[in-house]
Amino acid sequence: MVPLVLTERERMTLTNWTRRGSTAQVLAKRARIILACAEGLSNTEVSRRLGVDLSTVGKWRQRFLAHRCDGLGDEQRPGRPRSITVDRVEEVIVATLEQVPSNATHWSRASMAARTGLSKSTIGRIWRDFGLQPHRADTFKLSTDPLFVDKVVDVVGLYHHPPERAVVLCVDEKSQIQALDRSQPVLPMMPGMPERRTHDYHRKGVTSLFAAFDIADGTVISELHRQHRATEFKHFLTTIDKTVPAGLDVHLICDNYSTHKTPAIRAWLARHPRFHMHFTPTGSSWINQVERWFGFLTDQKIRRGVHKSVQALEADIRDWVTDWNANPRPFIWTKTAEEILESIARFCDRISGAGH
Repeated sequence: MVPLVLTERERMTLTNWTRRGSTAQVLAKRARIILACAEGLSNTEVSRRLGVDLSTVGKWRQRFLAHRCDGLGDEQRPGRPRSITVDRVEEVIVATLEQVPSNATHWSRASMAARTGLSKSTIGRIWRDFGLQPHRADTFKLSTDPLFVDKVVDVVGLYHHPPERAVVLCVDEKSQIQALDRSQPVLPMMPGMPERRTHDYHRKGVTSLFAAFDIADGTVISELHRQHRATEFKHFLTTIDKTVPAGLDVHLICDNYSTHKTPAIRAWLARHPRFHMHFTPTGSSWINQVERWFGFLTDQKIRRGVHKSVQALEADIRDWVTDWNANPRPFIWTKTAEEILESIARFCDRISGAGH
């Protein structure tokens, strides 16, 4: 095997690529491979240490020996030779990840081209090669619940190992569902033309849906109320109590909404010892399976629905729930608590140096 020896400048450049927190991961991984090879390790040893395929190590060792740091860029394609060095590519990547233009919140191809002197098509290719999409933004929220780990273990434990002679119900309320009537009739879909509706609407009132999703068979116990208070939640608990066969314990997975913890609710639970409450971590609605069921309801019935009254909206919701329960579909929870916690830990590591 040909030994791989680095100059001081090359070592500094590669080390900087691995240490910069927001450097594209693809380039950082290639730099780590070369630095490990420079320690005199074999391809097999590098593969084992970094957790990458043996063929990947061999590829980037050979590319570096042939083209040095410039060889760690994207593979040469047939046609005109590459005219942009890896330094220019890195300049675009670093600017995209670590800076913003003075007159905007994010880069466009035009603004990055003006900054770097490269063409817009070149900027587009670099972003595409390294998976960068400045025009897109997503959302996230990390729970600050001090009992986060305990609650995740508790809830996920119920999903994977539900107690015997018991039902596990994911419970929540979809509150303030609006009955919306469009200001003009909806125009139906036609060949070559989608359904069209006016952007404005008339509000006809609101309702709230209380739902309990059975994780075993996917059936749903539901109630509609015009208000969303502890009184309505206690009424819904009574409905669950009447619906679930006697002799079975009832484990409820709920969020931390205040109506679930009032003195009246605690008193009701004390009088019904077969009920057991399990609270999800704050800011972690994703762990409650009924939220996914609410998503189906919203997509299939509410978002594009037109309702001239609250009564019409409630009738549509009841019909949809009846249809669901005629062919219920339970969700399959695959992640263990340990996998969830490890994933969140990795995410925290990635963002630990981002923002203020």
